[in-house]
Amino acid sequence: MTPRRPALAEALLVVESLLLGGGQRTARRNAWSSVVADRQRARERAEAQRVLGGASAFRP
Repeated sequence: MTPRRPALAEALLVVESLLLGGGQRTARRNAWSSVVADRQRARERAEAQRVLGGASAFRP
């Protein structure tokens, strides 16, 4: 059985479909996907800097 979406999320999707055309909806979702990917890269970059910064402290 597939879990149901919360009622609020479902309502927001309905409102979105009424207010935005298909192209605008796709553009907004693509933009949000880019934001999420940028945030993930930033977290990974910060982690790499922490690891490399910690490793440099152990050099003779």
